[in-house]
Amino acid sequence: MASTIGLDNTTLCANQNQPIVFKQTPLPYSYNALEPYVDAMTMEIHYSKHASAYTKNLNDAATVELAGKSVGIEDVLKNISIYSAKLRNNGGGHYNHELFWKCMRPNASPLHQGNLKDAIQSTFNSFEIFKNKLSEAAMGRFGSGWAWLYIDEKKTLQIGSTPNQDNPLMDISPIKGTPLLGLDIWEHAYYLKYQNRRAEYVNNWFNLVDWKFVEDRFLAVK
Repeated sequence: MASTIGLDNTTLCANQNQPIVFKQTPLPYSYNALEPYVDAMTMEIHYSKHASAYTKNLNDAATVELAGKSVGIEDVLKNISIYSAKLRNNGGGHYNHELFWKCMRPNASPLHQGNLKDAIQSTFNSFEIFKNKLSEAAMGRFGSGWAWLYIDEKKTLQIGSTPNQDNPLMDISPIKGTPLLGLDIWEHAYYLKYQNRRAEYVNNWFNLVDWKFVEDRFLAVK
């Protein structure tokens, strides 16, 4: 049941009456490491309050719905239609945030030559067009949600967005595939620093993308 993309942070229980336990991975950098683009207070609240609550509530739901099962978070999300809204919302919230932290890094470098850059240029004609399309997906999402770079079943790069804590893995999602890069556009991700200036947040966020991590995911899926 191991994940090919390293986000299945679960503990399997030998006792069939006990549920799987989902774990929040320690943040891979300090709260202030992403400044000036994301401030320390936002990172602390986002990680220690919002994201931790998703993990806690996911485990609460798993106690009832996943007891005795050997299943990881990706498999849960792929079959989310058979589970409750609580499991859907918090399972998505847990997975999306675990990915989000890893998609960013301090002192990130631009996307250099390689398989991912070649695929982006082949699919979108240029990196700037790709960036504009992902930004448009983020800006076009009404209310809370996520913007995604994902790879579909035909192994083609795609851009889209989902509401709330949904993602392309879910069988109820209008866009389907494996997420490579996720941009959180819930207001709690940016409002302390940017208030209603979502476009400024989105533009600045590209300075934080860990393209090596994204390319590793791309190669694993391909």
